[in-house]
Amino acid sequence: MLSGKKIVLGVTGSIAAYKAAILVRLFIKNGAEVRVIMTEESKNFITPLTLSVLTKRPVLSSFTSAENSWNNHVELGIWADLFLIAPASANTIAKMANGICDNLLLATYLSARCNTYVAPAMDMDMYNHQATQNNIQKLHENGAVILPVGNGELASGLNGDGRMLEPEEILSYLINATQATEKLKDKRILVTAGPTYESIDPVRFIGNHSSGKMGFAIAEEFARHGAQVTLISGPTEIHELSNNIRRIDVTSAEEMYEKTVKQFSKTDIAVMSAAVADYAPEKVSITKIKKSGDELHLKLRKTKDILAELGRMKTKKQFLVGFALETDNELENAVKKLNAKNLDFIVLNSLRSKGAGFGHQTNKITIIDRNGNKADHKLKSKTEVAHDIVQKVMIMMHA
Repeated sequence: MLSGKKIVLGVTGSIAAYKAAILVRLFIKNGAEVRVIMTEESKNFITPLTLSVLTKRPVLSSFTSAENSWNNHVELGIWADLFLIAPASANTIAKMANGICDNLLLATYLSARCNTYVAPAMDMDMYNHQATQNNIQKLHENGAVILPVGNGELASGLNGDGRMLEPEEILSYLINATQATEKLKDKRILVTAGPTYESIDPVRFIGNHSSGKMGFAIAEEFARHGAQVTLISGPTEIHELSNNIRRIDVTSAEEMYEKTVKQFSKTDIAVMSAAVADYAPEKVSITKIKKSGDELHLKLRKTKDILAELGRMKTKKQFLVGFALETDNELENAVKKLNAKNLDFIVLNSLRSKGAGFGHQTNKITIIDRNGNKADHKLKSKTEVAHDIVQKVMIMMHA
C-alpha cells in the first residue's frame, strides 16, 4: 500500500522509541523505502544499530558523520514523500512548534517539502498540559498532521491519554491518508465557518459566540490532501491560513447566502459549519440608536436558509454536510435537519458537553449519515475532529 514511497522516520526520546523497529518493518513490508533520523536522547531507548539493520541504511543523528562528511538535511527533506516523527516527545513538539533547530531531525523538519505526521508520546499530564496543547495546535496551523494518542497504561503507571498509537494503527493512518490524498486531489471543496453579524445600527449587531475554529480546521484538513478549497468565513479572529486555501470574508447571513450559493454550483463537496443567524433586524438604523426609556423593541425577520437551498440545488454528484448545535432533543432535531435539508451526513455538536462548542480548542461530535448510521466521537482537538469528518466524507463518497 506504500509501494515506492520514501519515508523519513524521526525517532525522539520516549520509551515508545522501541516501537520504531516495528514501524520500520511494517513500512518496508508495505513497499516503502525508509531512512531514520534519531535524536541523541532516543538512543537511550533503542540502538541505531537495530534500525540500521532493518532499513539497510546508516541511521543519522548529527549534521556530520564520523568521516567528517555532511549529512545534508535539505536533501533529506526533498527526498522524502512522507515525514513521520514517532514517537514525538513533548520536548521535540515544543521545538518544532517554535522553529527551534538544534539537531538534524529538526533541521530536516524545517526543510521537508512533503506532509509531516507527528505521533505524540508522553505521560498524561504532559500531554494534557495547556503548553503542550498550544504547541500541538501551532504545529497543526503550520501544516503538520497530528495523529491522535492512545489511551491506556503509561510508563509512569498512570492510565490515560498520551500513549503513542500502536505501529499497526500508525501504518493504517498513513495508508488512509495517502489514499485520501489521491482521492481528494483537485476536488473542489466549499467550507463555511464562523458566525454572522446582523446589524442593528452602525455600532451594534446580533451575533453568536462561534470562533470559526472548527470550520478553519476542516478547510485545512481538505487542503492538506491536495483539494482545491474555498473557505467562506464570517467575522473571526483567525488570520493564519494555508496559502492554497481561497478565503472569502463576509459579515451578514445575506452575504454568506449569496457567496455560498454562487460557489456551490462549482463544488464537489460542501461542509457547512458556519453558525449563521436565523433572524436579522428588519430595519437597520443608519445612525446609532440613542438610549431612551427602559425598553428597546426590535422587529426581526427570518434569514434565508443556506443549507436548505444547497440541499435543494444538490445534484447526485455533489456531497453535502451540515452541522447542528442543539441543547434539547439533540439527536431527534439533528435527524430532522438531516432529512429536511437533503444532507449526506450531519455533525451534531452539544453545548452540554464540557470542552465542546463555541470558543474551545476541542469538540465532541456525533456523526449521523443518510443511511441512519450514528457514530459518537469522544472529546478531541478540533484538528482531530476535522480529520474524522474528512474521513467520513471519503468513506461515504467511495462506498
